[in-house]
Formats: sequence, structure tokens, C-alpha cells
Amino acid sequence: MHYLQQVLFVLVLGLAGYLLAKRVQFIKKGIKLGKPVNRSDRRSERWRSMLLVAFGQKKMFKKPLPALLHLFVYAGFLIINIEVLEFIIDGLAGTHRIFAPYLGSAYGWLMNFFEFLAVAVLTACVIFLLRRNIVKVPRFHKPEMKNWPTLDANLILVTEIILMLAILGMNATDQLLQAKGVAHYPHTGKLFFSSFLKPVFQHVEPGSLVVLERTFWWFHIIGILGFAVYVTYSKHLHIFLAFPNTYFANLNPKGKMANMDSVTNEVKLMLGLPAENATAPPAEVGRFGAKDVNDLSWKSLMDAFTCTECGRCTAECPANQTGKKLSPRAIIMATRDRVEEVLTNHKGLENGKTLLNDFISHEEINACTSCNACVEACPVLIDPLSIILELRRYIAMEESGSPAAWNAMFQNIETNFAPWKFAPTDRFNWADELKK
Repeated sequence: MHYLQQVLFVLVLGLAGYLLAKRVQFIKKGIKLGKPVNRSDRRSERWRSMLLVAFGQKKMFKKPLPALLHLFVYAGFLIINIEVLEFIIDGLAGTHRIFAPYLGSAYGWLMNFFEFLAVAVLTACVIFLLRRNIVKVPRFHKPEMKNWPTLDANLILVTEIILMLAILGMNATDQLLQAKGVAHYPHTGKLFFSSFLKPVFQHVEPGSLVVLERTFWWFHIIGILGFAVYVTYSKHLHIFLAFPNTYFANLNPKGKMANMDSVTNEVKLMLGLPAENATAPPAEVGRFGAKDVNDLSWKSLMDAFTCTECGRCTAECPANQTGKKLSPRAIIMATRDRVEEVLTNHKGLENGKTLLNDFISHEEINACTSCNACVEACPVLIDPLSIILELRRYIAMEESGSPAAWNAMFQNIETNFAPWKFAPTDRFNWADELKK
């Protein structure tokens, strides 16, 4: 029987590992579609940012109640998975609770702590389900959250609830088998939370109890492995990508826009100012701004895969608050959808579609005020504004398609060095009125 468990476990583990590795390669390939950008500087600041924002969830605590609930789920996910290590060893070795004899009474304390976290995760997930589906928090019900995004969020929450119940059910039946003296069930001491489930299984025969306990065990380990694969297709991919995404985030002040070096140097030469790398020949510019995902940086594409779809960016966006079509979350989601389409379509980037127009409209990006509210709001340092600015740059410099009022302003800046249509020499004429 133990040999059969070991063989089945190796097969399940191998299948999960294969599917996970295949999906990781898919995501890696998607991110590599982007243009290079250097994010290897200021390493100490980057480590500090990652530890505070990704690991410490610093930005989540702007909203204390959701942050506390999220902390329960986050801590539970990290710490309970320590127990999964024992599951894996037991599965491969054909043992049961292999750590129990070595840890003694400490094992019972650990199991009680894990059960507390399981109950905390279960409670938090129930509250999150109620907030999404009964209370209906507005940011969860924007147009981009219809159909799959809403179903995905609910599936994850329900799955986590079922997995936590499986842990408690396994421990409850395990305790009953310990009390009945069934072989291979070492004593763990009393487990507080799962004890409340013991009456449900109290009158079950030992043979059937073993089947139930093994069913809960298999359900939990298969659920964990399946969950690990599923999250790579889900918004919950941020569980893994939040760490590299915060490490490689833009550390410059939020008001500082990234200019194109080739254009900046050209302007400096026209003004008679020294340009960077003036001795080097000017690099050939393939395209100004971005029309498709391969024109964006790899970091913007990593942002797209990291998005939690929490909607904090859209909730803070002043354009969205005034009824404009712009939703920073929708911009990020559309970018991710386009990357996945490029990778799954045999024609790739030449399938007749582009990120601009087919996935993101002019109306959306023209509504952006470039205020950085979305960037500030994101709990994992995603930057929707960088995508918007690149798309707008393409429209302005490649298509000359900016709104007429914008083009007039651009012309005034070029000729008068100000957005207004008067000569620089007249700029302070208003002050003459103060002399009278």
C-alpha cells in the first residue's frame, strides 16, 4: 500500500512540476518580448523596497481591515506550506508525519499554530467572498471585471477555503485514529481547532477513518499542487512575481518621466547644449513610443503578469472617478491579454492586431492626467502610467494623432517655449498692470 502511495505521489508531483515549469517558461518568454531597460542599479534600495513592499506588505496597510485579512491569507500561505514539506517527504518515503517523533511536544505546538493560521485563512476568505459578492465593493465591479476576472477571484477564494477545511478534516480523523491505536499514526497531542470536527467522524469504523484521512491528505496535496499550477494562469500570480516586480521597480521620483535618449540628444544639439555620448553615432530609432507589446519595456510586461486586479489604481484614478473610460487596471489587464495572445497565436505579433486600438483605445489613454495616483496606489509597485505614456508618445510622434488642442499646445511650446500662444517677451506683461 505504501509503495502504491509513493508511485502515485511521484507521478502527481512530476506532472505538477512539468506543468508548472512549462507555464514558467511561457511567462518568461512573454516578459522577454519587451525592450531592454536597466534595473540593476541601487541594489540596496531595491532589496529594501522588496522586503518592505512585497514581503512586509507596507502599502497594503493604507486600508487596515483588508490589509489585516490579506495578512492572514499571506502568512497562512507562506507558513502552512512548511507543513507541505512534510507532506512531500511522507509522499516520497511512504511515511506518515515523519517530523513528529523528532520534534516531540513541539510538533503539537506547531500543528496547533498551523491550524490557527488555517482557520484565519478560512475566515479571511469567507469575508473576502462576502465583500466581493454581497457587499459589492465598487472597485471589484468595474467593466473590466466582468466574467472571467470575477470568476477567477471567487474560484481562488473557494479553493483556499476547501483546502483549509481539508487540513482540519485530516487532523480530526488523524486524532481519532491515534486514540484508537491504529498503526502508523503517531501521537501529536491535542489539536485545538480540528477537535471541533471530531464528533462528525466519532462513530466511523477505523478502516473507513483511514480512508477518510487518506482522502483528506490526497485532496490537500493535490489541491496544493494544482493551486500552484493554476495561479500561474490567475491574478494570484502576484504571490510569486510580487518579489521580483518590487525589486525591479522604478526608483526615480514619480513625477520624473522617462524621455527617449535619442530625442533628448537631438534637442540638445539643436539648442547647442552638450549631448550625452556626443561622440557616438546616434542610434537608429525604430519607433517612437509603443504601438504593441514588443515596444514596451520588459518591466512593463512583468507588471502586466504581476497585476493583482485589486483595483486600487482605478479607485484612485481621478479620470475614472469623473466617469472617463480610463481604468489603469484595464490598461494592465489588456497588456497581459495581448502578450498571451501573441504567444499563443501562430502568427505572433503579425496576427493583424496591436495593443493600441485593438486592446487599448485612444479615448482611454487621452483621459490620463499623468498624476501617478495609480502608481502610488498599487500595493506591488506596478506602473500603468509608463504604458500609457509610451502609447501616447506613439500617437503624438508617429501618427500625429493627438487631439487638436494638444497639437496647438505642442506647437506653442516649440515656438514660444510655453503652452500659450504669445511670445516669450510678452510673458510678464500682466505685471505691468500692478504698476498702475
